Amino acid sequence: MTYLPAMPEEHLPLVAGHIAKHDDVWVAEDAERILGFLAIDRSEGDGPELLAKLYVEPDAQNRGIGAALLDQAKSLYPEGLELWVFQRNEGARRFYERHGFRLVKLTDGAENWEREPDALYRCP
Repeated sequence: MTYLPAMPEEHLPLVAGHIAKHDDVWVAEDAERILGFLAIDRSEGDGPELLAKLYVEPDAQNRGIGAALLDQAKSLYPEGLELWVFQRNEGARRFYERHGFRLVKLTDGAENWEREPDALYRCP
């Protein structure tokens, strides 16, 4: 996402610590390295669970890794998932739409840290 500022390398341990605090985290890996991960935050009420993060290394994309991680989450949370994605991230938006997510609302980004217009999706 070249439209976002680069993250300083010294912040990476903080990000890793934040990822570990999610309720559920799944990792896709081969024998040598992590290829991607998915993180879920469970709802505190009756609403859908939040798919907080889904990331696949660029050189591992288009191999079904993201779909497999997403299918795992959908099978464990059949009552539904929701997620936020930047409006500019058209590839991610198409991916989620292909996998049954539907657009719920668009925002101007005033409520997110990046101040980037985003979109809320929900499945089912």
